[in-house]
Amino acid sequence: MSGYLVLGVILLIGIAGYLLGSRKAASQRTTGTVSHSLPMFHGWLTLIFAVVPAVLVFMLWSLGSTLLVERTIASGVPSGQEVSLATGMVRSVGGALDALGLTGSTLPKTYADLSSAASGKGITLPDNGEDYMIALADQANQQTRISLYLGGGIAVILAAIGAFYSYSRIAVRSRARNQVETVMLWGLIAASTTAILTTIGIVLSMLGETIHFFSDINPLSFFFGTVWDPRFSAAGSAEVGQFGLIPLLAGTLYIALVSMLVAVPVGLMAAIYMGEYASRRVRSTVKPLLELLAGIPTIVYGIFAVVTMGPFLRDLSAALTGGTPFIQAQSVFTAGLIMGVMLIPVVSSLSDDVITAVPRSMRDGSLAIGATRSETIKKVIVPAALPGIVGALLLTASRAIGETMIVVLAAGVAARLTANPFEAMTTITVKIVNQLTGDLEFNSPQTLVAFALGLTLFVLTLGMNIYALYIVRKYREQYE
Repeated sequence: MSGYLVLGVILLIGIAGYLLGSRKAASQRTTGTVSHSLPMFHGWLTLIFAVVPAVLVFMLWSLGSTLLVERTIASGVPSGQEVSLATGMVRSVGGALDALGLTGSTLPKTYADLSSAASGKGITLPDNGEDYMIALADQANQQTRISLYLGGGIAVILAAIGAFYSYSRIAVRSRARNQVETVMLWGLIAASTTAILTTIGIVLSMLGETIHFFSDINPLSFFFGTVWDPRFSAAGSAEVGQFGLIPLLAGTLYIALVSMLVAVPVGLMAAIYMGEYASRRVRSTVKPLLELLAGIPTIVYGIFAVVTMGPFLRDLSAALTGGTPFIQAQSVFTAGLIMGVMLIPVVSSLSDDVITAVPRSMRDGSLAIGATRSETIKKVIVPAALPGIVGALLLTASRAIGETMIVVLAAGVAARLTANPFEAMTTITVKIVNQLTGDLEFNSPQTLVAFALGLTLFVLTLGMNIYALYIVRKYREQYE
């Protein structure tokens, strides 16, 4: 039995409850009687009683059983060994046992025998396994199966009981609609709360490691340092390097600025043309073509930058000077130009939706008093749509700041301070990737700095959101 099978059976019980409940409620509606709720609300209430409690119980049961199995694995690990690594290897062995169909008396006697049998079936196991893992993995598999059968049975029985209880309470005057709306309201509250809790979880996960990092590195040297040289020394070594944020922050803002200078004018003008000047036929053709650019993976833009655009700009600058090129193949200008092209559909699509949402009466009123179309756009439509346009630009700037692949390929990984846009720089996101990849110890400053960089990036985008909200409220008060 699998968890998907249990959820499928619960869903089938809920669908059956919906059909039977709706049919029973419809049969009770006779001439001269006034029912409180439509039959479909009775059906939905039956489905909710069948599915929601059963799914919640099954999820909690699965979580609890997983924790129990983890404790079983951890208690069986011999003393003196790293528990987290050993439990991970035991789970790998357990997966191999299931794939090979080995349980109980059919278990191999040694880990070497299991590895040999697994390699014959195309299953790869760690080389440093131990013999005790085989019996421990088999025990964990058995506990998992028993827990799944028991929890699945309880969940299915609970679904049947919930469907029967709701079905038996169907009556002409029962307030099924109110109960369904209450459940939907709590569902909406839970959905909105999830976003908030996710944000809090992200901040807390980064905050703990960031505090650990600042216990080894002076915060002043991080926030105001102008040299980025982590040196990648071993954990505990005195040679921890320098972790100056300024070169990375400057590169992030510089590349984002160049990309915005490319994307905002082109995207905004395209939105104004599509919303105010283009015919319906042209609009229906141009807008989907623009939005196709948003569907291209960023790695494709990066490859185009490093293979085509970067060498082209380098050769063009060499031809203009007649000698040494003044534009490097990997530079701020190259990355900003390609990223700006990628962001054009974001600006144009969002701005177009905002501009077309401006009431028609405002356009007609402006034209009626003698204003030209361009004056109407400049004096009426753009100011009225400004809050939405600011939101579109904020989304564009956030995506520009968080972009990684284009920067890696088009701007390089050199952390330097320069005002020349034709030289290479790098961004915070690129260094986060660099510091979290490789064979470094997870508790070394060279790795923990990635969390400090991530938290800094989060605070930066949060400040942009707060400022944009201030601008939006200011102009809404002026034009509403």
